[in-house]
Amino acid sequence: RQSQLFLPTLREDPADAEAVSHKLLVRAGLIRQVGAGLWTYLPAGWRVHERVAQVIREEMDAIGGQEMLMPVLTPAELWETTGRDYPEIFRLEDRAGRRYVLPMTHEETVTFHAREIQSYRQLPQILYHFSIKERDEPRSRGGLLRMREFIMKDAYSFDRNDEEFARSFELHRQAYHRMLERVGLEFYEVEAESGMMGGQQSQDFLCPAGSGENTRLAIGTWLGCS
Repeated sequence: RQSQLFLPTLREDPADAEAVSHKLLVRAGLIRQVGAGLWTYLPAGWRVHERVAQVIREEMDAIGGQEMLMPVLTPAELWETTGRDYPEIFRLEDRAGRRYVLPMTHEETVTFHAREIQSYRQLPQILYHFSIKERDEPRSRGGLLRMREFIMKDAYSFDRNDEEFARSFELHRQAYHRMLERVGLEFYEVEAESGMMGGQQSQDFLCPAGSGENTRLAIGTWLGCS
């Protein structure tokens, strides 16, 4: 089986790699670069990804999350309605001139679907998915740390009131703790700004790493809820 495995390992570090994780992922034959900020998960790397995704899936299901899958290609009017027309968004048109975006996140799309909730008795709802995201990242580097196309698990709760929302937020916070503990990462939970994603409250889960942009902790893995 090993002789049939597609596992192109390297003896030397890639010349453009600075982060230790970048070097090891490439040398071990887990990922390969297609273009700036664009990476392929090779078979062994995808197996690792799927095992981590399953841990996340189990913890999300445990708090009542329901998995779905929303499209990457998104009508531009959904984003224009909310006014989140950021320069980092990729834009395109189809042959008929209809405008689309390739979103960094799916708040607009999941809210479009939530319009089908007909009564407050159907609340709360927690919807999540694993999906490809796109971002016109001007400084793509560090292997999987800063990318133009990446896979993200994002979850969204719809609640009756502030008290219910606070409960949903806490359920997510505890779920993230269990996810990170199960995969064996050292992490720190810190208060954070919601940034361009918006929201009133945000918690970041930071893992110490040898590369990053935080002054106190370098980001190796980011998970947040807002």
